[in-house]
Order: sequence, then C-alpha cells, then structure tokens
Amino acid sequence: MAVDPRDRAGPAERAVTGEQILVGYDGSPDAAFALKWALDEASRSGRPVRLAYVFEWLTVVGWLGPGVAPGAWPDETARREVEELVRRAAAEAAAAHPDLDVTGEVFDGPPALVLQEHSAQAALLVLGSRGHGGFGGLLAGSTAVAVTAHAHCPVVVLRTPSETAPAAPSDGPVVVGVDGSDVSLAALGFAVERAAQRRVPLRVIRAWSPPEPPWRGPGGGAATDADEATAAERDAVNGSLAPWRQSFPELAISVEVAAGGPASLLVEASRGAQLVAVGSRGRGGLRGMLLGSVSQQLIQHALCPVAVVRER
Repeated sequence: MAVDPRDRAGPAERAVTGEQILVGYDGSPDAAFALKWALDEASRSGRPVRLAYVFEWLTVVGWLGPGVAPGAWPDETARREVEELVRRAAAEAAAAHPDLDVTGEVFDGPPALVLQEHSAQAALLVLGSRGHGGFGGLLAGSTAVAVTAHAHCPVVVLRTPSETAPAAPSDGPVVVGVDGSDVSLAALGFAVERAAQRRVPLRVIRAWSPPEPPWRGPGGGAATDADEATAAERDAVNGSLAPWRQSFPELAISVEVAAGGPASLLVEASRGAQLVAVGSRGRGGLRGMLLGSVSQQLIQHALCPVAVVRER
C-alpha cells in the first residue's frame, strides 16, 4: 500500500513511533543550531525532543607530588549553572514550539559513552560539530568517531552556518550515498523519508571504481566496456529504489553512478543540498566509511548537515 509522504512518521520509523529526538546540547552556537534543526525535524515527525548535556567533572592534571594521583573535584556551582542552562533552553524551545514536547536533562560521565547509551532509546541523535564544556572538541578526535560509529540510532551532525559554509537551502535536495550494503540501504530509507517529508528531490549517488577488464556485473554477466558496467551499477541502484518509488510516487529521485572517491563526490554533492546521508559502514566505494579519513572528510567538510545511519 502506498504511503502518503505527508504522514508524520515514515514506514521505516513506525516501529519506533514515540521515541525521542535526542540533542547533544552545551549552549555553544553549534549546539544551538543542532537544537533548531532537531525542532524542525520534530515538527515534521511529531516526536518529543530531549536536550542532553553531558557533564564531566573537571579533572586535576599535572604534577601533584610523589604518590599523589590526579583527582576529580566536583564543582556543584558549575553543575547548577549547567542545569539552569539546559532548563532555560528547553523552556524557550517549548515556548517557541507549543505543539512539541521538549525536555532537558543533565547527565554525568564521558560524553561519547553517555550519548551512545541514551541513543538506544532515541529515534535520532543530533549533535553540533563543535562545542564547549561537555562537548569540547567533539569532532577533533575519537569522540565523534565513537558517537557516529556506535550510536544505536541515526546521528545527524551539524555546524553553524558561516561565510565559508552558508546555511543549507531549505529547498535543496537530500543526498544519499549507496553501495548495496545493508547499512547503505538503511541510509537510503532514511533519506527517502526526509526528502518526502520536506517535499524536495532525492539524489542517490553510487561511487565506485571500475576494475580492469574483463568486468562482470552484479549478476555475473560479462560487460564489454565501462558504459555497460556503469549501466549495470545503475540498474542495481534502481532495483533498490523500486519499493520506495512505489511508496512515494510523488518523490523526484535521480540516480548518479560516478567513478571516484565517495568522500569527494559526497562533499561536492553537499553543495546546495539540505542533508547528506550515508550508512555507518559499507562495502565497495563506502567501505570503512567511519574507520578512516572518508568519514572525517564528510563530517568536517560537507556544506550541509550529515546523517550517519546504522541498523538497530
């Protein structure tokens, strides 16, 4: 049965209807922008929004003398200030969106581990690309990789618009990278539903590196030239899209099969897009997406929000 793209929750999410959108919040500009994006997403899906500030006790480091180990010094004043920051942000968001359920909470512990744990009860986790306090240097090292690679739900990472990276257009397409793996198909479903909800086109990109001849297609048949090989790859992508085209007949979908690195192709495709989605891990052109430089390039250099999708 065809699904109306105006439904508040898409078919891939109905099993988790009622789960919250979790927002990593620390009061930084990027966190505020992430909250704004999450509220817009919630207005389309009807999901509750929960702000999460992860509070790490300050640790004393350095030379403290023979036999004296660094210790953690609780700062109750700082924690109360954090709680007030989150309470105020949640109250302002709720006042601006009276139709939404918006709450906030402060958690203790390492940010990556705490967010991963609470993502198990979330439909979506939204993070600013950089922050301060509990999320300082979020994308500078292992924290971002850990969150995006191990969260139990899709993760959207955003940065505040600037002169060099202007705001993504609201009428821009949704872009998704696919390679035929299960997680890339999950990313495809995520992207289809966002494009349908926003009533914008969907660009499906398959990045691949044609091997030296003789080349054999997905079905094992021989292909005599690169054009036939590319056509076979396009047919495989269109096969994955068939059920989505049936469910969302009004959605404009384009398929692009291009030789090249997935990071550079997706970063370039992010120009003028409002969202780019990828699977957490893949095969072929997207193998190791979150294990090396490709994911870092996409998250740090894409000119629009990035969604990293994994199977639950």
